[in-house]
Amino acid sequence: MRIAFLSWRDSTHPEGGGAEHYAERVCEGLGALGHDVTLFCAAHDGAPTDESRRGYRVHRAGGRFSVYAASLLAMRAAARRDAPFDVVVDTQNGVPFWAPLVTRTPVVVLVHHVHREQWPVIFGPLLARLGWLVESRVAPHVYRHRRYVVVSAPTRDELVDLGVADDRIRIIHNGTDTPRAMAVPRAAAPTLVVLGRLVPHKRVEHAIDLIQLLRGTHPDLRLRIIGEGWWHDRLVEHARLTGQSDVVTMTGYLSEEDKHAELARAWVAIAPSIKEGWGLTVVDAATHGVPTVAYHGTGGLEDSIVDGTTGVLVEDFDAMVDAVDTLLTERETREQLGEAARAYAAQFSWSTTVQEWDDELSRVIAADGTQDP
Repeated sequence: MRIAFLSWRDSTHPEGGGAEHYAERVCEGLGALGHDVTLFCAAHDGAPTDESRRGYRVHRAGGRFSVYAASLLAMRAAARRDAPFDVVVDTQNGVPFWAPLVTRTPVVVLVHHVHREQWPVIFGPLLARLGWLVESRVAPHVYRHRRYVVVSAPTRDELVDLGVADDRIRIIHNGTDTPRAMAVPRAAAPTLVVLGRLVPHKRVEHAIDLIQLLRGTHPDLRLRIIGEGWWHDRLVEHARLTGQSDVVTMTGYLSEEDKHAELARAWVAIAPSIKEGWGLTVVDAATHGVPTVAYHGTGGLEDSIVDGTTGVLVEDFDAMVDAVDTLLTERETREQLGEAARAYAAQFSWSTTVQEWDDELSRVIAADGTQDP
């Protein structure tokens, strides 16, 4: 099987995150099964145009917005130069690549989450309305005969609300990376952790505000913010303005080993994001027995957290403060949730994810079989 995988970025990109990790693990797994896989994504400083990585190829071209046209042109050129692709995976990160407009090859749409709530946070009113129009009306029409893969049940439900037929959607969850055995004890002082890209819709400010409110009852409380992104300086300023700079640590990018050491030390993880496709950060924390507190209505976080069993889902900020206060105070409850989170995360394997993708792509090809000449 020859597969073209269209993704906005890859994990080496400064703005790479969970969606890119998912794409790469799927590409790597499909390559290990003997398939010919090329990941097409945006270029960035210091990254080669073409690269071989763990059983698949990466081709980088275009920037933040031009990546769409550049990737489609590169895909067409590769099909003419080498051999036609059997199937195209078109990742819709708010906006898809519009692959059906340029190829007769079967296309599968990958959607991590619907961006209804994120458009106004990232763009002004006009662009936000335009973006939501494209995502909610135009894309479902263009892809009306295509199969969809989503990473959580809430995303499936939102697509159905947008008019995508339920029988054209398959849920293929994220896997769980092999837990790292860390000889690292829990921090002596109560420690909260936030892990992820530093961008506005992650709402890391909520974690800083939470620290401010809880320091009265937990005077030794600390917050560790792991990750990097263009919102970094705004978060530093927010910590300064709220008087929390002394207890908030911005670690920046960390190696996998250092990241997992931080998670192993944490007591509770906070995920205040507006929306997530799944919740890789939740699962990362869970592998170390750390429960996560997040909001209801945030897409895949409602799948990666079993409310009241592996973590806590809350309705608003005040409820988040109360939930974190309880977990910091009640060690037995915190540890019970953490162990249940560890067991829940272990149910999701990348081998299963890859096998389900292999099955889905094979079915799509068998049902269509059309290729570009």
